[in-house]
Amino acid sequence: MNTRFSTFTCCFAIFFLTISVQAETSVPSIIGENMVLQRNQPIVIWGWDDAQQKVDVSVAGHSAQATTDSDGQWIVSLDKLAAGGPHTITIKGSSVISLQNVLVGEVWLCSGQSNMEWVVQNSNNPQQEIANGTHPLIRHIKFPHRPSAKPEDNIPSGGWQESEPKTVGAFTAVGYFFARHLQAELDIPIGLIGSNWGGTRIEPWTSPSGFKSVPALKSIADNLENFPVVNSKGQVNHQSALALYNGMIHNFRHFNFQGAIWYQGESNRGDGMMYYEKKKALVNGWRDVFSNPDMPFLFVQLAPYTYGGSVTALPEIWEAQTAVLQIKNTGMAVTVDIGNIKDIHPRNKQDVGKRLALWALANTYGQKDLVYSGPLYKSHKTDGDKITISFNHVGAGLTARDGKSLSHFQVAGADKAFVAATAVVAGDTVVVSAPNVKAPVAVRYAWHQLAEPNLSNKNGLPASPFRTDKWK
Repeated sequence: MNTRFSTFTCCFAIFFLTISVQAETSVPSIIGENMVLQRNQPIVIWGWDDAQQKVDVSVAGHSAQATTDSDGQWIVSLDKLAAGGPHTITIKGSSVISLQNVLVGEVWLCSGQSNMEWVVQNSNNPQQEIANGTHPLIRHIKFPHRPSAKPEDNIPSGGWQESEPKTVGAFTAVGYFFARHLQAELDIPIGLIGSNWGGTRIEPWTSPSGFKSVPALKSIADNLENFPVVNSKGQVNHQSALALYNGMIHNFRHFNFQGAIWYQGESNRGDGMMYYEKKKALVNGWRDVFSNPDMPFLFVQLAPYTYGGSVTALPEIWEAQTAVLQIKNTGMAVTVDIGNIKDIHPRNKQDVGKRLALWALANTYGQKDLVYSGPLYKSHKTDGDKITISFNHVGAGLTARDGKSLSHFQVAGADKAFVAATAVVAGDTVVVSAPNVKAPVAVRYAWHQLAEPNLSNKNGLPASPFRTDKWK
């Protein structure tokens, strides 16, 4: 009797163990209830199950089928959907998943360092912003800090959340104010993918293909097998190349979205124009990874701040950031007028988000006759003791935003000795001169880390710092 009971118990335990370890249908954390799918692009859904398991996915009257490979992976692509919802996604494999309250609209990746990670509750007017945070068509997902030695296929997250007073305080502030402006203008759902980490350099966010696409970064591209850097305890250096791409970007490479907004560069101050090369690698790599060669990439030019050290290291990053505009489908929100030289995290994220949204509305969504940038240096011409500067994006005209004389202009002769200059608006140009420089050859504008200059267009958007020389 005891023998039979023991045998039965053993068989039951084996049967129960077999059932309990059987794979269930699963999806990555970016695919979940409350999410926003990108409109007018194929709906790509993927996940895992038993090997050779048939999986059926359906949403809004569309369906697609797949069979898992030997590793249990599956992926389907469904027809494009127009903006709207809510929809339910049903996934049937060895088990059934039902994802409710799914919207279709515009989805943007929000990445970079602390000024992108900075949340609504720490921005200007937090109590008012949180109280007014009920926007059910704005959704946000935040990925945790996760460096990795290898590309990750799935990392945990808190899931997608609707914007409401109990959640919005923890949203990326720049992303939220960007989304709020877009949502009001486009009247469709907006999704935000928050993958950001304060204090990080640009290199860890960049993909292998990105490094390989830029000759100036050959020293990294030729040694990718040595990155990311892992110490003898197996800890990944999160500031080393590939570390955050592996852990915080690669996992949603199949997920279609419209574009990226980026706020980073403080930790690369000192790179000068090499930062342009690194930004080019980031953009090229992401466009490759996400199979979107024209993916919009909008970024924030850093604000003035008391960094210490070289007073021109920040202007050299400003110069590199401006050069990024040479890359197609990029846009730059200038913030020299809304910073805080005593706080590396300026609290006015509302205007930052809005300025990024202006670039998107004009260039991604095709809104006509929209002034979306402040003045950007175009060319200069010397005439006797004066230099005339021409600009792109003059909008309704050039002006001093504070009603005072134009500030932070300098001029130099062949001796390369810059002195404070007088600058006056003349139509769509600025004429610069200094009494003691009879033969000027170069102009600099706001070429100091503490500069808070006042040139803007009459549409309220500030001019970007620039220099006409390339002197060391």
